[in-house]
Amino acid sequence: MTAIYSGMRHRGRVKVLQTDIGRGVFAARRFEPEETIGEVRGRVMDDPEYASTYCIEINANRSLEPFSPFRYLNHSCEPNCELAYWDEIEQKTGERQLWVQALKTIEAGDELLIDYAWAADAAIPCLCRAATCRGWIVDVNDMARLKERLAEEQEQATVKELLSRHG
Repeated sequence: MTAIYSGMRHRGRVKVLQTDIGRGVFAARRFEPEETIGEVRGRVMDDPEYASTYCIEINANRSLEPFSPFRYLNHSCEPNCELAYWDEIEQKTGERQLWVQALKTIEAGDELLIDYAWAADAAIPCLCRAATCRGWIVDVNDMARLKERLAEEQEQATVKELLSRHG
């Protein structure tokens, strides 16, 4: 693996490397559980319809288009880090800041992985290969809704198939 990015702000902490699914963020040093790895910086999009490959939903009307390196955080059903919000009360801006925080010990060279925890209506098949992979990139609390969605889609596909045979 060759480094694609080793940002000044995160130098010595993380690096972006090529993976079998694209780019990923890797630890350049060891991180302990609950240790802050770095701040996720980017452009806030005040458009409820905004979507991109890398955007992070902040709320129903806002998304964050993250800058490198953390725009390349990949999903895993067994994440080793998470996104954490902190409100900056002491600063005059009062803005929320988004950080990457270790969930467990992360060794130098390990890929940093988060659980995307998407809603059932946005879920896509998961390729993380974790031992406890859910099979879908979906919030664990939305699994029942996902099963309902898949059953409805299967039913609609069956009806279409029957109609096409007799149409």
